[in-house]
Amino acid sequence: MRKKNKQSVRDVRDIFGVRESPPRDSCDNHTNQLDGTKEERELPTVIKASGSMPDDASLNSTTLSDTSPDKEGSFAVPKSDSVAILETIPDLPVHSNGSPEPGQPVQNAVSDDDYLEKNIPPEAEELSFEVSYSEMVTEALKRNKLKKSDIKKEDYVLTKFIVQKTRFGLTEAGDLSAEDMKKIRHLSLIELTAFFDAFGIQLKRNKTEKVKGRDNGIFGVPLTVLLDSDRKKDPGVKVPLVLQKFFEKVEESGLESEGIFRLSGCTAKVKQYREELDAKFNADKFKWDKMCHREAAVMLKAFFRELPTSLFPVEYIPAFISLMERGPHVKVQFQALHLMIMALPDANRDTAEALMTFFSKVIANESKNRMSLWNISTVMAPNLFFSRSKHSDYEELLLANTAAHIIRLMLKYQKILWKVPSFLITQVRRMNEATMLLKKQLPSVRKLLRRRTLERETASPKTSKVLQKSPSARRMSDVPEGVIRVHAPLLSKVSMAIQLNNQTKAKDILAKFQYENSHGSSECIKIQNQRLYEIGGNIGEHCLDPDAYILDVYRINPQAEWVIKPQPSS
Repeated sequence: MRKKNKQSVRDVRDIFGVRESPPRDSCDNHTNQLDGTKEERELPTVIKASGSMPDDASLNSTTLSDTSPDKEGSFAVPKSDSVAILETIPDLPVHSNGSPEPGQPVQNAVSDDDYLEKNIPPEAEELSFEVSYSEMVTEALKRNKLKKSDIKKEDYVLTKFIVQKTRFGLTEAGDLSAEDMKKIRHLSLIELTAFFDAFGIQLKRNKTEKVKGRDNGIFGVPLTVLLDSDRKKDPGVKVPLVLQKFFEKVEESGLESEGIFRLSGCTAKVKQYREELDAKFNADKFKWDKMCHREAAVMLKAFFRELPTSLFPVEYIPAFISLMERGPHVKVQFQALHLMIMALPDANRDTAEALMTFFSKVIANESKNRMSLWNISTVMAPNLFFSRSKHSDYEELLLANTAAHIIRLMLKYQKILWKVPSFLITQVRRMNEATMLLKKQLPSVRKLLRRRTLERETASPKTSKVLQKSPSARRMSDVPEGVIRVHAPLLSKVSMAIQLNNQTKAKDILAKFQYENSHGSSECIKIQNQRLYEIGGNIGEHCLDPDAYILDVYRINPQAEWVIKPQPSS
């Protein structure tokens, strides 16, 4: 019946409306828009939607797009049982890459009904970090209110998310102490397991084959080993210095180079530079001036491909594949990805953040280098997700497509991907409070175990009194309720008592210190790089968002100390 009712494949000229225009002009016009270099013409790919198709779906339900779609919009070949999307959009002045002119509103092109029928999402959707992702998904599945969407190549199907700041502000991964981030990683893995469990997907963390990395050199050396070596030169470095050099080399002259990450450089030169980097980089004897941006791009890919383990955990890919087959909304995909990023080791996460920032600069020059969001994702996915285990051709293709989609989500949502969800920070505070309570009870427990006489029981109330009169308790009693003492050891005004109210923000306290220290010009310069930190209590160290309301933070952590100090450079 499908074959009988199957409609013929639509001609591309029907979709682009060539027949409605004069033959000669329209042909020339579309030739100029669609024809590119030989490489660009070979790049378009057809990606079949994974998962089972409904009975009424066309067998030809594929997605085809141009090799360099605009970031905010593109076009798609609709299914045979739907109306072409482009036919519903009125004529608008557009650039050659398909994006509308700046002055033209996009909303007027398609109505709300068209959004529902053509599965084109609205402009933005609010994303909350306050509630556990697994709880949200479980509740949505119970109510059968979970949105679904197909994996498509076009960028316009990726919903724009807006994260509203709460009164506690937003927290970057680097704003927390190393001890608290270690807890965040463990909690994220537990949350990710519960998240997939809500869909009936088992998160199998199969041990990946571990390849022993080299102890010296550049290529094939673990990230942690490279960072340990680099921190002897720069203690605050978070991304390997050689990788930063690759970024700088491409940014110098390669951002506008066509096909910068698709074309290979001179094989002989690449081999020579690799050997010289391994031997001379750590001694600062390698001459970067002679390296071309094309060779730098080739070695950047080789750097990630030859790591002992992939930058991103490939053992999570089967669970993501199972999730994608269920066709969840992009919001659900982002939540799973967000938890995976939070579960990464610090070295991998910091390197991934720097890499995505670099790729955003490459994509910003898409009109010249022909490297779109999808192209970068497709080219780099095999280097960032790789497995040395043997797989069938179908499994390899499925892994590559899923990995490319994950990289695309990272690039699209990188501005919010590195924010730590508030519900994870709340759990860290509870863990720290439990540890504090255990430490307070430990001395009395030890005394109870040592003494086996009646005197031991009479001495225990004294112990409790000593605990109640601890230095921290006395210090807290000296400060009135709603008043904090802020310390700024690096400024001339080293300490100040601040009366908090419901509107006092972190930036207000910084501004007050800046005003008090404004007598010297050097102090004005110093305060620009200073941030307010919440230290101790139920958190290790927390660099506060400038928009955080301090009274709310004070109420959940009254035993914290407040310090103004420079924020570490990333």
